[in-house]
Amino acid sequence: MGKKIDELVKELKDQIFEETKEAFGDAAFQRWLNPIYKGSLDDPDGYACLKGRCGDTLEIFLKFDGEKVKEAAFLTDGCGAITACGSFVAEMSMGKSPDEILDITAEAIIEKLGGLPKDEAHCASLATETLQEALNDYMVKQTKRVKA
Repeated sequence: MGKKIDELVKELKDQIFEETKEAFGDAAFQRWLNPIYKGSLDDPDGYACLKGRCGDTLEIFLKFDGEKVKEAAFLTDGCGAITACGSFVAEMSMGKSPDEILDITAEAIIEKLGGLPKDEAHCASLATETLQEALNDYMVKQTKRVKA
């Protein structure tokens, strides 16, 4: 009986994965399974934590080397879509200056993902809003350092 349950669980898992891959596309599906840049950074130069209207929370951590992002990371308590968006927004910020980070949009994330279901598009917006808040945190800290 245990073998039959294991087979059923595997079939259900395979079906869920196939339906998810079909709905989200391969890039988003792969990032959901194996997100990169997931984690936190100690003493980040820029940090933000926002909660989306869906209840998901996204944190973005940025460390700069001069005027470019040298490290980026994200954490989330949310769904696969926000995990994929957080992973891609962290990746897209790597090596970027503050001005270049301002050019990272929800549409750019969705394009990088190869699309998102309409009801999940808000995750890309949450990712860019959180990134912009982390950048704002960095800029405020820079202004305070200059004044000190």
